[in-house]
Amino acid sequence: MSRFASYLGIATALLVGVFVITVFDNGTTSKITIPVATSTVPTISVLPTIEPKTVKATTSVQVQPAPAPIVLSPIEKIATSIKTALTTSESSSLDTSATALRAALVNIICYAPSGSRLRSISGSGIIVDQKGIILTNAHIAQNFLLADRNVSCTIRAGSPAIDKYKVSLIYIPSSWVSANADILTKVSPSGTGEYDFAFLAISKLVTRDALPSFFPYIPLATSPSNTGTPVVIASYGAQFLESSQIQSSLFPTVVFGSVKDVYTFAQNTIDVLSLGGSAAAQEGSSGGGVSNINGELVGTITTSTTKGTTDTRKLDAITASYIRAAYASETGNALDLLLAKPTATSIADFAPQMPALESILTANL
Repeated sequence: MSRFASYLGIATALLVGVFVITVFDNGTTSKITIPVATSTVPTISVLPTIEPKTVKATTSVQVQPAPAPIVLSPIEKIATSIKTALTTSESSSLDTSATALRAALVNIICYAPSGSRLRSISGSGIIVDQKGIILTNAHIAQNFLLADRNVSCTIRAGSPAIDKYKVSLIYIPSSWVSANADILTKVSPSGTGEYDFAFLAISKLVTRDALPSFFPYIPLATSPSNTGTPVVIASYGAQFLESSQIQSSLFPTVVFGSVKDVYTFAQNTIDVLSLGGSAAAQEGSSGGGVSNINGELVGTITTSTTKGTTDTRKLDAITASYIRAAYASETGNALDLLLAKPTATSIADFAPQMPALESILTANL
């Protein structure tokens, strides 16, 4: 069976309701309020699971009274429960992983020309190499193939997100482009997450300053996480913001959670992590990251249901081990070889492939 769910890039939004989330900035935490809304996207169907395990519910703890009344969201209760079940050392390691993931998080905005059939989009990405290589989704990165159609993209970071970097596309699976070339003009595109990944390389700063010699990053894991694994999820969720707010007041969303289930595109590999509902289950989170207690990136967010409040949704991420295997299958090379190249070399090597991929996309416009 197929497992179709909505892609999480976003161009428009509505403001309805209130939701409290936790945001990390420079190693500290603070709270911001964002809206919660419902939508009309149907729920997803389920792929066969790989040896699913039951996640035992942990006992929730009492939250100490605050000086003034506060509203606790379901995700805060989940985060408290999960972290309470860990040892002090494990909880500290998860906090360290959250700080690293937050530092490596970027926002990707691509602007489409007014009056075209294309749509401007906001998504997320994670820096996975100190040279400034960003992992994101193919359904976000495909916009970098449309420069000839006057689509312009920039990479933002910070809290709130501001313009930081210019990047170049260094890999997008041709299998994904061929299979999904028609989604550019769809209002609510959906997919399974298969082959939905891409890599970008930071080529310069938006200022005239020189590039740093080292970017904050979180390394890609080599083995997948299984059911019950504690994780941190980070993205620039933007579903409930107006366009002007996305451009000026977009803050990171960082939540603690766990792997609720695992799925496969094949027979015996863990290719998809099901992460349940959280504040990260919203449009704009595409390309966001999932890290484990060891400070490794174990997955990248691809799809989610978008109906109902965020705590009731289903958020999925393809695994780093799947991305490694899919890249090797498509190219015949190990992904580590791409990550080891100088970024200028990677950009030059991929440039000749871009016109053919662009033609596949533009044939559907």
